[in-house]
Amino acid sequence: MTSTGMKPMRNRRNFLKAAATISATALLPAGTAFAGERESWFRISLAQWSLHRAFRNGVANPKNFARLARQLFGVQGIEYVNQFYFDSYSDALIRDLKGQADGEGIRSLLIMVDGEGDLGADTAAERRATVTRHHRWAQMAKALGCHSIRVNAHSTGTFDEQMRKAADGLHQLAEYCDGLNLNVLVENHGGLSSNGQWLAGVMEMADHPRVGTLPDFGNFVIDRESGEEYDRYRGVREMMPWAKAVSAKTHDFDTDGEVVETDYHRMLKIVREAGYRGWVGVEYEGEHLSEIEGIQRTLQLLRRIQHVS
Repeated sequence: MTSTGMKPMRNRRNFLKAAATISATALLPAGTAFAGERESWFRISLAQWSLHRAFRNGVANPKNFARLARQLFGVQGIEYVNQFYFDSYSDALIRDLKGQADGEGIRSLLIMVDGEGDLGADTAAERRATVTRHHRWAQMAKALGCHSIRVNAHSTGTFDEQMRKAADGLHQLAEYCDGLNLNVLVENHGGLSSNGQWLAGVMEMADHPRVGTLPDFGNFVIDRESGEEYDRYRGVREMMPWAKAVSAKTHDFDTDGEVVETDYHRMLKIVREAGYRGWVGVEYEGEHLSEIEGIQRTLQLLRRIQHVS
């Protein structure tokens, strides 16, 4: 067998081996919460991107995300990523995803939408076209029972020009999603969207109750080429007044199980003091641990914080 054939098999064996080492505490009956999770001020969900290597390498099927999330990690909420369903989007797919989530007793919370154009595109026509391309994912989110779709506010031009164009595209999409009882959430996702002050201005200018934010603890690189970054604690604080979801991004952990790049105790204190009472989604993106191990470490840290907060 060729090396290209062996690699997926090896990746699959490694994935299954890591899955087999998961603590039995994660294997809970459907509908069961971890002790104290229901009483905590936040609940823990899993972002599908945490398993993106497994899905892209073919060692796991994105159609089985709900089952993996529930049976491997014991979470009760999931956040889909549209990239894994571009080629398979259909009514049958949506029925299968919903049936599996319902069967696992897990809640579908949102869909992260990428690759459908810039909501802050230069012209009004381009912005309308981008909004229209988002419609199918909003319809999918509605059918799955989600509360939101996550979108991007990328644009070009000056600080103020980008703010105006992004706000216009978001307002248009929110008008459509209002009829579906869905929110439209913007994540700090590079460029000016990773500038908390700019994004707060976009929220005010969009001026729609369906428009909100999804603060990500780690996405504050404004310019990768220059290395320009925005202070993550300031950024999350500035985004929290509009937050309807929160993303717990992790990369590396120290020997005490703390995240190296982010002080999670400080960050979650900011989130709590803003009055947020909702889901915090695990999004492991590191490379030093397997995806399963990285997700487990993130879950363990969040659950420790739940128990002392």
